[in-house]
Amino acid sequence: MTTARLPLFPLNAVLFPGLVLPLNVFEERYRAMMRELLEIDEDEPRRFVVVAIRDGRETAPTATGMPDTLAVAPPAERAPADGFGPDPLQTFHRVGCVAEAAKIRERADGSYEVLATGTTRVRLLSVDASGPFLTAEVEELPEDPGAAVGEDSPTDEAGALAEGVLRAFRSYQKRLAGASERSLTTGADLPDDPSVVSYLVAAAAVLDIPSKQRLLQAPDTATRLREELALLRKETAVIRHLPSLPAIDLTRDPTYPN
Repeated sequence: MTTARLPLFPLNAVLFPGLVLPLNVFEERYRAMMRELLEIDEDEPRRFVVVAIRDGRETAPTATGMPDTLAVAPPAERAPADGFGPDPLQTFHRVGCVAEAAKIRERADGSYEVLATGTTRVRLLSVDASGPFLTAEVEELPEDPGAAVGEDSPTDEAGALAEGVLRAFRSYQKRLAGASERSLTTGADLPDDPSVVSYLVAAAAVLDIPSKQRLLQAPDTATRLREELALLRKETAVIRHLPSLPAIDLTRDPTYPN
């Protein structure tokens, strides 16, 4: 199994392979991480690991989303593990995603605008807080299509499940009218790779962090697609029975961070 030691970026969010992650980086420990990544040659991947926080909330004023137009004063400096308990490994979910930074831009106030893309799932083996920011030893988790059922091959099974998930997701989207920022493209633009479908739906669905985390760490594509099918049907049924709540409000509910 391939292992590596990479910078660790904890968030109250789950990143999936293939998905874009915009970040505002304000806190010194993460600014130090970005400075180190900028030292890597542009021709080499600038990689770090995004992991979801298991309990509580991140103490850093670091947030997803594009930068605010108002100037923000730099926050007080924190130790790498501040806010994450005596053993940070126990505070984070063990499965995260490697992010590759395509853009790191320093702003006048010393903060950074970062645009990264999820690439590969990894499992955290250990966390080191001895440097200016957290690092983690991780092992890569390959994406398995899943065990075959009956005479179907794993690929055939995952493909059939992906088609069912896309149909269920379209029905779910109709119940979330107005949530255009969470919509998948329709028609010919949809991917035909079952693993890509599974990650796109997991990222686009309005689910809480534990649910998204379970999808990220599913043992194979077919299992993830089966879980998504059940979740989409459940969520669609719930929305159907809440006629008094505008669908777009569901996407803004703090219970369902993306």
